[in-house]
Amino acid sequence: MKRLDQKIVASVVYVAAMFMAALDSTVVNVALRAIGSDLQVAPSAVGTVSVSYLVSLAVVLPVAGWLGDRWGTKRVLLLALAIFTAASALCGFADSLAFLNTARILQGAAGGLLTPVGMALLFRTFPPQERAKLSRMLVLPIALAPALGPIIGGFIVDQLSWRWVFYINLPVGILVLLFGLLLLREHREPAAGRLDWAGFLLSAPGLAMTVFALTQGAARGWISPGIMVPGLCGLLLLTAFVFVELRNPEPMLDLRLLRDRLFRTMGLISMFSAGGLLGMLYVFPLMYQHVLDASALDTGLTTFPEALGLMVASQLMPFSYRRLGPKKLIALALVIASVLFVLLSLTGKGTDPWIPRILLFLAGFSLGHAVGAVQITSFANIAPPQMGRASTLFTVQNRLGSALGMALLGTIMSAIGTSTVGASGIEQPNPEAYRIALLGAAAFLLLGLCAALSLRRGDTEAATLPKQARGRNAEAAPASAAGK
Repeated sequence: MKRLDQKIVASVVYVAAMFMAALDSTVVNVALRAIGSDLQVAPSAVGTVSVSYLVSLAVVLPVAGWLGDRWGTKRVLLLALAIFTAASALCGFADSLAFLNTARILQGAAGGLLTPVGMALLFRTFPPQERAKLSRMLVLPIALAPALGPIIGGFIVDQLSWRWVFYINLPVGILVLLFGLLLLREHREPAAGRLDWAGFLLSAPGLAMTVFALTQGAARGWISPGIMVPGLCGLLLLTAFVFVELRNPEPMLDLRLLRDRLFRTMGLISMFSAGGLLGMLYVFPLMYQHVLDASALDTGLTTFPEALGLMVASQLMPFSYRRLGPKKLIALALVIASVLFVLLSLTGKGTDPWIPRILLFLAGFSLGHAVGAVQITSFANIAPPQMGRASTLFTVQNRLGSALGMALLGTIMSAIGTSTVGASGIEQPNPEAYRIALLGAAAFLLLGLCAALSLRRGDTEAATLPKQARGRNAEAAPASAAGK
């Protein structure tokens, strides 16, 4: 097939696969209460449905880049998609919590492969100077799917059954799988090397235990043995992993890629932005339901404008990117979004519902520019043979940022207390806990701003100049030096 056709094929496969995986993560959260009731398990126990998915995803994530390089990007991506789809069917058939958790582990393992391998496929297909156009497609799995999740999940649970939360993945998964099998072109890296077993045996349990501690620490207590022991063990294993990888000539997770200033800085911005955005999307719905006594569906409809803002931003981002450049665009977007988070924290019982909706739309519009610019700039200096491992490293940073944001903001709410006893002795919501947590989400964005401001003028040249211009600049530099 022609190159243009491969761009279309790669885009369709990536967007559809990511949309399905992103939708699944938020749809399931809405269905947890119904799952617990149907399977006759306590609400505290049914949370393992989400935890098992996140932990298995963390185990597989570091090895995704090597698998794609060694076995072929098409083969690994479509195998992961097939496993994710089959595991969705198994989740729907589950008649016990143990069976459901086992199927969710399979889903998580497949999800851990989908993102980095799919991202490597996409950025190998599109050269740096064409990646600004990708923002119009990437916003669908990034913004629309997570926002639609609570709305679709609430409707399915109310009108059908929680099992259909998983069954909806089947038609999408099967169609994309057939489309990719027929039209997607294979890519392998001859120099992929052997699997770094030492790195895998350190990173898999290290990331799994760290993610478990971060996601469960606020609920179970950070000093409880069930959190402290796995958390400390995970950090020790990850520390050992860093030392091992830096000494390995063929590492599984190539930390040497962080020597590239642009890739390193964009990774930090992505990590802090993910912590702020997903932290806000975790805190605000809780605040809206608890403080304003809103229903789950009303809360989902109120937060949905954030996704609309992201979608609008994705259409304008290529123009903004060319006009302002990555540094100015990302910095301006993060400043505006952090101010909007502060204003969002002032939401209270007397607030007009349209005020948070407008603020969330504007926040999505701002962060849509920042997230899109970061994604298309990050890999500008990465050579195609390194793309698989670079996308894996980028995804690991992003996932850790999301988990860290939710963990710290959840801890803030737990420490302050989301409920308080009024003068009448009746327990009532404590808006202050949610407000300070939202200020914490704004602080994450400001950390990303600090990273963006550290960029130098030449750092983003590879991502903004056409290929011919970059070549002329490279030839002119030695001549200029000789003239001096």
